[in-house]
Amino acid sequence: MSQMSTPLETAHGYSPPSVTQFSVFLTNKVGKLFDLVEAFDGSPTHICALSVHEASDHAVVRIITTSAAEARGILRNQGLPFSERDVLVVELSEKRTLSHMCLCLLGAELSIHFAYPLMMPAGSCSTIALAVDDLTLGGQILRRKEFRLLGEADLQRHN
Repeated sequence: MSQMSTPLETAHGYSPPSVTQFSVFLTNKVGKLFDLVEAFDGSPTHICALSVHEASDHAVVRIITTSAAEARGILRNQGLPFSERDVLVVELSEKRTLSHMCLCLLGAELSIHFAYPLMMPAGSCSTIALAVDDLTLGGQILRRKEFRLLGEADLQRHN
């Protein structure tokens, strides 16, 4: 009887590094985005990614910060409605390109729901936040393809 080898990395029990994205709901009025970002001025956490999706009467602003706990407190103190979602943050490089990342996820038939870049300090690698159908599977695939996934602690070190 031969024993079957088990893969070193399985979906059971594996959680890829991820970060919390906040989707903040704002009325579509002049100055509301300024009010949101100003609320983070002088706080221990920094906004390191921002994406605005506008509609006629409202906007959804997606943000990633260096501390989800601090951001949650700021948003609550401002009385802003928001939701949370974990996303992957992927570092891109000359060998690990955006098209290569997309191809890897396509090969696993994973859909990318949305993606947007992070604002990293000069000299840092390009970095993208993305939401996929299955965070665990997406993380496993990208790690196997030697992409570097960042967590909140990594974002704190970059700021």
